[in-house]
Amino acid sequence: QVQLVESGGGLVQPGGSLRLSCAASGSMFSINLMGWYRQAPGSERELVARSSGPSTNYADSVKGRFTISRDNAKKTVYLQMNTLKPEDTAVYYCYVNAVVGGIEYGFWGQGTQVTVSS
Repeated sequence: QVQLVESGGGLVQPGGSLRLSCAASGSMFSINLMGWYRQAPGSERELVARSSGPSTNYADSVKGRFTISRDNAKKTVYLQMNTLKPEDTAVYYCYVNAVVGGIEYGFWGQGTQVTVSS
């Protein structure tokens, strides 16, 4: 079983910054991918950023403002969010793709609320 614990959400004014963290624990042979998705009210869940090996991908809406990074030793992924806009308001979910018992699985965090408002 794999658990993901997220932290770092909250309320911030437009133009501000937040840093999200997601720590994975449990029995994993390897982690293939770590990333962040978000879901705003009335909208579908969408990819924000993901990291797989040396590659990173970002949604066009966050390029140049958000940075994803990983600490593989700590099995932790971070999302540094700068120049936040009201449209970034959403619940942010951590996602991990890992091999457990020889089988590849996807795991989701519980979500953390990010609200950008003055």
